[in-house]
Amino acid sequence: MAVSAVDSRIFRNLFGTQEIRDIFTDEAYVESLIEVEAALARAESTVGVIPIDAGKRITDAFARLQIEYEIEQRCLLVQFGGAAGTIAALGADDTGLRVREQLAAELGLKNPGITWHVARDNIAEILNFLALVGGTLGKIALDVMIMSSNEFDEVSEPFVPHRGASSTMPQKRNPISSEVILAASKMLRANASLGLDAMVTDFERASGPWHLEWVAIPDAFVTAVGALHQTNFALGGLVVKVDSMKRNLYSTKGLIVGEAVMMGLAPHLGRQGAHDLVYEACKSAIEQNRSLLEVLEEVPSLVGIATPEELAALCDPLKYMGASQLMVDSMVRRTV
Repeated sequence: MAVSAVDSRIFRNLFGTQEIRDIFTDEAYVESLIEVEAALARAESTVGVIPIDAGKRITDAFARLQIEYEIEQRCLLVQFGGAAGTIAALGADDTGLRVREQLAAELGLKNPGITWHVARDNIAEILNFLALVGGTLGKIALDVMIMSSNEFDEVSEPFVPHRGASSTMPQKRNPISSEVILAASKMLRANASLGLDAMVTDFERASGPWHLEWVAIPDAFVTAVGALHQTNFALGGLVVKVDSMKRNLYSTKGLIVGEAVMMGLAPHLGRQGAHDLVYEACKSAIEQNRSLLEVLEEVPSLVGIATPEELAALCDPLKYMGASQLMVDSMVRRTV
């Protein structure tokens, strides 16, 4: 019986993937514990705390589990400090410190230099990083959802028969992936908050707040991977409706490019003069339900300043795209 959507046999593939869930199974958790113990044996045998060949014999018994993340330089730190963080069980000299350094090397983690049992900022940073990823994906999803509405009809998610169909309205084709991504982004922000709460601990042996991480970390990773998976599906086959986009672009009858007209006329009328003229022209266009170009063509003060062709070019949204294409091309080159 599932108690959350990420575990539900019905919903789990919406909010995650099998691959990421496998990382957080009880079996995987125990394997990680065993790997740490084996790595500790190797570290202690290297330093000379236990017989030199004991570490290898122990290691030769389990499989190594290793996962790489983006912010590992700051956040993936080895934790080895004993009951109070002093590593006192290994003596008062630097033996404990050398074991910790070697343990970090064995596990492919960073040696923190100091015990961090109750300094949970690295965990909070991971959770907040995932929340930032979720925020970016959520913004994309929200735009897709709005642009998929009948009023805009500019994009739609890839069509799969019966996917997104409504039980009561057969004409609907809901943007399922975007809806899930948006929900996931909110869940990730909630887990980030739990990570920040877990930072506030008492002295050098926390009495409970870090247990929040047991819930927040696996849930956040599964949810983030699920959101990425859904985003990959939605954008990988996104249907872009160019004609609808063009129709919406021209729907304001030129008002959308009021700035372009103002900047085009500023060299002749001055910045403020051009602003005032375009403001009045836009006001008239709205009140009279006319295009901005039609109104501008009747402004006496523009005679001899701008030809009808020049005014038409200034009122054309497609001629006021700026450096957008260059920026898109630059980003594409960076990701290929």
